[in-house]
Amino acid sequence: MATNGDLNKKNAVDVSEMIAINKQKKSFSNYFEKAIPAILFIIAFISVLTTIGIVLTLISEAIEFFKIVPIWEFFTGTVLKPLSQNPEFGVLPLINGTIISTIIAMLVAGPIGLMSAIYLSEYASDRVRRVIKPLLEVLAGIPTIVYGFFAFTFVTPLIRSIFPAVEATNILSPGLVMGVMIIPMIASLSEDAMTSVPNAMREGSLAMGATKLETTIKVVLPAALSGIIASFVLGISRAIGETMIVTIASGSSKNFTFDITQSMQTMTAYIVEVSGGEAAAGTTIYYSLYAVALTLFVFTLIMNLLARYVSRKFREEY
Repeated sequence: MATNGDLNKKNAVDVSEMIAINKQKKSFSNYFEKAIPAILFIIAFISVLTTIGIVLTLISEAIEFFKIVPIWEFFTGTVLKPLSQNPEFGVLPLINGTIISTIIAMLVAGPIGLMSAIYLSEYASDRVRRVIKPLLEVLAGIPTIVYGFFAFTFVTPLIRSIFPAVEATNILSPGLVMGVMIIPMIASLSEDAMTSVPNAMREGSLAMGATKLETTIKVVLPAALSGIIASFVLGISRAIGETMIVTIASGSSKNFTFDITQSMQTMTAYIVEVSGGEAAAGTTIYYSLYAVALTLFVFTLIMNLLARYVSRKFREEY
């Protein structure tokens, strides 16, 4: 029969073994904890290196292009004929098509997206919001190539049935469809910004005798202005970088015109056309691909920087 002394010795041994095991586990845990920051740093640095690599590639190849075509001629030329016997490389037709398609898209997405956000944030019940918001965001999950075929096979014939002068490929149709595609982005981000406004501000406005609409326009919208403007800027950036819709529905005519019924080409569509295999590596047309891509990169970078500036400039903390 074991005595109390024997039990105490056994318990002491068990405790010592447990302490030793815990020290081993703690030692491994400490090494793992010290390694985690390094692993996360490497992962984060990979994305930075990727960005740097993309930028350096664009710049190095664009420099080769500008050795052949003067940079001033590239950014001021209104004629783009890369495949003619006397090629001309003016980027203004592409910039013009990109800007016009973006303006059309924002004229559609801006009002509809903002009004949808106002309804979801200020007027819709929780039950209605839980149904409508997911349905609205389904639009964001549709592949852009589907939007492109929709613009080409449905929207363009519909517009031409009303306005016969519209060409079979035009910048109006893809601009309208791009606007529909961007609606979920603007609506969702704007609704989140308005929802974050404290209810105390709404209640104070209503207590002063303001109506629901007056409270929304004069209190909620100004308070959520930074988020709303940021959503618009991101929507513009999304429209500038859209590829498949304009490639399918706007055509490949490099017209420098402001007539939205005519075919135009955007920077992204030109990149798709040139990278399709018609341009041999090392040719001027090949290098023009990088010059246009660099121009597009600068456009989207400016939009993203503008969005960050606006968010910080008009941000209100509660």
